[in-house]
Amino acid sequence: MKAAVLPAVDAPLELRDVPDPVPGDGEALVRVRAAGINFLDLLIRHGRYPQMPELPSVLGYELAGELEDGTRVMALVTGGAYAELAAVPRSSLVPLPDGASFAEGASFLLTFLTAYVPLTRQVRFEEERTVLVHAAAGGVGTAAIQVARALSAEVIAAVGSPEKLELCRQLGAKEAYVYDELPDDLRVDVVIDPVGGELFEAAVGRLRPLGQLVAIGYAGGLWPELQPAQIVGRNVGVQGVYIGRLLRHAPDVIAAATRELLELWSGRRIRPVVGAEFALDDVEQAHALVESRRSTGKVVLLP
Repeated sequence: MKAAVLPAVDAPLELRDVPDPVPGDGEALVRVRAAGINFLDLLIRHGRYPQMPELPSVLGYELAGELEDGTRVMALVTGGAYAELAAVPRSSLVPLPDGASFAEGASFLLTFLTAYVPLTRQVRFEEERTVLVHAAAGGVGTAAIQVARALSAEVIAAVGSPEKLELCRQLGAKEAYVYDELPDDLRVDVVIDPVGGELFEAAVGRLRPLGQLVAIGYAGGLWPELQPAQIVGRNVGVQGVYIGRLLRHAPDVIAAATRELLELWSGRRIRPVVGAEFALDDVEQAHALVESRRSTGKVVLLP
């Protein structure tokens, strides 16, 4: 089969012929029809991910495809999605809803779980809550807008460039701003932050009493040190979410959240946003688009 292989840190991805995977006990062979590109793929590529795989490695941690009997599925995997075939634990397989494309399936699980788990399990969430979403036009951001709206929250979107504002409004954001135009007096109950860096630090000051800042990633730079005095004095909290660890240590949480998300999708209250599709041969262009921050929604590969 063909696969996109990362030979070394910061090296170009190479399209190679590699042996077909052989499913082990409890695994199924999936014909990969779409593989989601996530920011963690870029962190691994640049050697910045805390849990680096052994290189060379086939990247890709989210896929959608078909079983040998034609059943349409999607799954989160521990690597190897940038390929034509993947051996996937049967326990990880999730049915792809009727009418959904493979690209949508490869754009769903990681982004929506990352938004949904903190908003339903970690923060105190009630009606009339206001949620500020950073990187709101990205994969997690577009999911967070939809999930927050499904939970009856008012959403304020923040993005890096003006051309992304309209998408956020279409998804349900009441207000949308470029970062440097956020009102100084803006106060919210929850901040969803996949960016880190200066935005994370500024978000603490935007929280109302009893508000929660949800740290998801550090696409814009590592998180600054946060002293307890900064949160104790404001009566606010900081939550972190890392779906990979939950998959290993709290699979029941992931399974329940996935069921709930599928119900929302089948009820047309949420839907993954696919921003761009690339052939496996064009994986370098796909990575370049994600790294440029010009993409919206999820970028996917179609092996």
